[in-house]
Amino acid sequence: MRKDRLKVAVMGGGSSYTPELIEGFIKHHREFPVRDIYLVDIEEGRSKLETVGALANRMIGKAGVPIRVHTTFNRREAIEGADFVTTQMRIGMLDARSRDEKIPLKYGLIGQETTGAGGFAKALRTIPVILDIAKEMEELAPDAFMINFTNPAGIVTEAVLKYANIRTMGLCNLPIGIKMQIAKLCGVDVSEVTIEMAGINHLTWTTRIAVSGIDITADVLNKAAGASGLTMKNIPDFGWDAEFLRSLGALPCSYHRYYYMKDLVFEEMNKAFLEKGTTRADDVRRVETELFELYKDPNLAVKPPQLQQRGGAYYSEAAVNLMTSIYNDKKDIQTVNVRNNGILPFLPDEVSVEVNCVIDAQGAHPVQIGTPIAPQIRGLMQVVKAYEELTVKAAAEGDYSAGLQALTLHPLIGSAKLAKQVLDEIIDANIRYLPQFR
Repeated sequence: MRKDRLKVAVMGGGSSYTPELIEGFIKHHREFPVRDIYLVDIEEGRSKLETVGALANRMIGKAGVPIRVHTTFNRREAIEGADFVTTQMRIGMLDARSRDEKIPLKYGLIGQETTGAGGFAKALRTIPVILDIAKEMEELAPDAFMINFTNPAGIVTEAVLKYANIRTMGLCNLPIGIKMQIAKLCGVDVSEVTIEMAGINHLTWTTRIAVSGIDITADVLNKAAGASGLTMKNIPDFGWDAEFLRSLGALPCSYHRYYYMKDLVFEEMNKAFLEKGTTRADDVRRVETELFELYKDPNLAVKPPQLQQRGGAYYSEAAVNLMTSIYNDKKDIQTVNVRNNGILPFLPDEVSVEVNCVIDAQGAHPVQIGTPIAPQIRGLMQVVKAYEELTVKAAAEGDYSAGLQALTLHPLIGSAKLAKQVLDEIIDANIRYLPQFR
């Protein structure tokens, strides 16, 4: 892929995250010489796309790098001849996310945009669009890489792996965030920290932690007990119990709170909903409104610090690092979503897993996991992966039965009656975006 002029197509270019991505391209331009960035969106997002495109041009102009920004509603134009296609879409926009969070709460279930019933609804809307993009890449950019950042990232990536024939990997800012949190907890620079991760997207366990090559996993688990700051902005910061962490033998990711502390999380979510009638989606809507007012300022030519409130910390670093490593054949190690192919032998080969990989010009190659996967980790992973397999089938094929079984199986639902009620309401509320179920 060694080219002097790279083309990157950004699906969902009007996202509030895009300035962070632009900042990454500017910072890494010497080693990742992107020449053309196509920001793609839909007509409903015209205002946001124009605002973000103008800010991107100001940022690039201030930095003095030779990057051209194109805003377009023509997806094929953007994909044709691209070297990388990144996806950061929200089908149905924030109104759909709000429904995803509120429908489960009606049934006494956690409402969250990437896991449980909310994540399922998002997957149903997203997968058909992602597969359309993948098919266009097969035709117009067969050598390009799809870098998927769209949630639920693991499920979406698995759909592409199973139903398309392109080079793809899923990306999440959670692994790099965990490294940052561990470094802060231990009082060391993040460059000194190495971690071994095993799992599936938003359900990963850090099974080994080393600082300057010395294994300090047990020490970190002791420090993590009750510690604050080991979470993402959108997840309640409940501390981990010391005995629980010791018995688990690994550091769970932020999203495990939805599984290991679901009663506490539901209580907090439901209390906020009953008192204010709002969920995280409403908070994000407020932050986005404020951000886009800032973005419109003709004097603004940098990524504003307020973007950190949006919750996508380290997005730019994760995304641009991955593309840069592929372009430069770096052979470094990053944590991404790829086809399993036996790395986790208790999961099917064709599913997506989130593990450490060597990144080179051909893509991502999973690193053999050195720490045995204990049954308390393996068991939950197998159940949630089965839910994901069924969700992919439901979304890609419009298979109602697969959707019903997916929701019944999920640990945050676990009831056939509730699963059917929630599934029917999700389909009814989203039918505009679900051609596979019409």
